[in-house]
Amino acid sequence: MIRRLAGQAGVAQLWLEQFTQNCRASEVLLLLAATETAAVPGISAAGATPASRRRTAAADAELLLLGPAAHRPHALPPLPAGVSPALIGHVVLQTLGIDPLVVDLGCPVRPAVPHVRLPGASGPAACLSSGRAMERRRVEQLLELGRTWGRRLGRAPLVIAECVPGGTTTAQAVLTGLGVAAEGLVSGSLHQPAHALKATLVAQGLARAGLEHGPSDPVAVLAAVGDPMQPLAAGLVLGLLQGLGQELGLGLGQGLGQASPSHTAHPPVLLAGGSQMAAVLAIALALTPADQRAHLVDRVALGTTAWVAAEADSDLQELLRRIGARWQVQPLAFASELRFHNCRQRALQDYEHGYVKEGVGAGGLAMLWSLSGGHLEGLAAACDQACGLLLEEGRL
Repeated sequence: MIRRLAGQAGVAQLWLEQFTQNCRASEVLLLLAATETAAVPGISAAGATPASRRRTAAADAELLLLGPAAHRPHALPPLPAGVSPALIGHVVLQTLGIDPLVVDLGCPVRPAVPHVRLPGASGPAACLSSGRAMERRRVEQLLELGRTWGRRLGRAPLVIAECVPGGTTTAQAVLTGLGVAAEGLVSGSLHQPAHALKATLVAQGLARAGLEHGPSDPVAVLAAVGDPMQPLAAGLVLGLLQGLGQELGLGLGQGLGQASPSHTAHPPVLLAGGSQMAAVLAIALALTPADQRAHLVDRVALGTTAWVAAEADSDLQELLRRIGARWQVQPLAFASELRFHNCRQRALQDYEHGYVKEGVGAGGLAMLWSLSGGHLEGLAAACDQACGLLLEEGRL
């Protein structure tokens, strides 16, 4: 039901056991953000046109919370094929009775569901090719806000999901700026990832920022070529671990393998996504002292879908290996084995042909379903029924 993609087997087993202890009480955060990178022709399929991608985050958040049968003010953007992975997340969260917290980091269209919009949110990041995606002050504020929130969490499992059209390209840019050779490895929403276009944009952005000659200050990289989700998510991870360390009196670098009984009572963190969450992990590692990085990767795992894990045109496992080599750690990652081979709805079968792969925390939330005792056949059947509702009423 859940396959280990990266990390030591013993650490992975302990992580899963700890997450399972209280998984039905998980806190789920959905971070919505935007970047003008998504408007580049041919860069994204999270909406068939640049204009439709402006409402993708709002529409996905509404589907996640309200479901297929409810009135949703913002229609899902048309896709080349398939249906939004927010449908998977809705089925999981509704069945488990979990209410996610939606955070809007300045999207052009606000979701018509309860959410937190950050004070002074200054809209989408500029296209990364400019080398000036965000003001440095904005990056610093988002990192600090994430740390503050993270320090207040820690009693329940934390699942961090995202919706950022164009975000796999900013992920590749940030990874490259941090010294990870990511070209050709990063997935994307297109049927075949636009590797050449991504590489061109990344090279332009880093060159214009004067960061093309190797690993750079993480904050400078984020300001040059990142998106708002990345610093907030990385700050959450750093703050959560800092808060737990202070509360429990942990020594620097103490990981799961050395945990005391009281430490094991604190569930770990799940970064629900693929390449974009790999970039978040890399940012957190870059901002963590060397003697604490092993503790970080023992506590924080990436959870994605089988479609990303098996994609022939990207390689998440190799990307994680390179991230690990860059910071001398072994990242932990899993893939849910949810598949749609036997579904009746063509829009779900399209997942099996590579038209939709991940998003809105789908892989991590499917893991949550399994860790809560659910069978993936039941999840696939529930998604089939929910997708039928969307098509039946023309609510796509």
